[in-house]
Amino acid sequence: MNSVGLLYVGAVLFVNSLMLLGKIDGKSAGVFNLFVGSIQVISPFYLIFTANGDSWTIFNASGIFLFGLTYLYVGITNLKNLDTSGVGWYSLWVAILAVGYACVSFFQFHDVKFGIIWSMWAFLWTMFYLLLASKKNVAIFTGWVTFIQSWMTATIPAFLILIGQWDEVGPKTTWAVTIIAILLFVVAYLSVKPSISSKASEMKSGA
Repeated sequence: MNSVGLLYVGAVLFVNSLMLLGKIDGKSAGVFNLFVGSIQVISPFYLIFTANGDSWTIFNASGIFLFGLTYLYVGITNLKNLDTSGVGWYSLWVAILAVGYACVSFFQFHDVKFGIIWSMWAFLWTMFYLLLASKKNVAIFTGWVTFIQSWMTATIPAFLILIGQWDEVGPKTTWAVTIIAILLFVVAYLSVKPSISSKASEMKSGA
């Protein structure tokens, strides 16, 4: 994914995290999803049309569609007040594909940094599936995961790429940041676990 596109992935994830945390209205967030989704659908078409048949350029462009269609789907769903199950099931499909992109990053390109980032995106899309299709009470936790990933998997990497410093991030820093991200996910889960458990108990008791 090109650096500018990745930067705006960070922006839309940031906005969507605040929506999930109840800070932004769903329709307001939906409009921004449409803006970024449109960019993330137009740009890969351009990359594919100018790839001159280069299979890896086309492969990389295909990953951008995963994001673009997600944001368009979310935007339309929010603005039209549609049921979210379609977005949720699409998110499960994307989560599975993201694991494949992670494996290609690790083993084909030997790119540990983006292998980790794709793995985190697979986790994020899985959370969207649980929230939107399975209707699990994980909105707040998903909001925090989205917030953390908006910075760690998109905004900061994109900014470093734009200023030519991404290659300066070594293995020790990469794994340190990864561990910090995982710890933040754990802290976020533990902080919202009581409300998740309480809601589950209410549903079982018919309250």
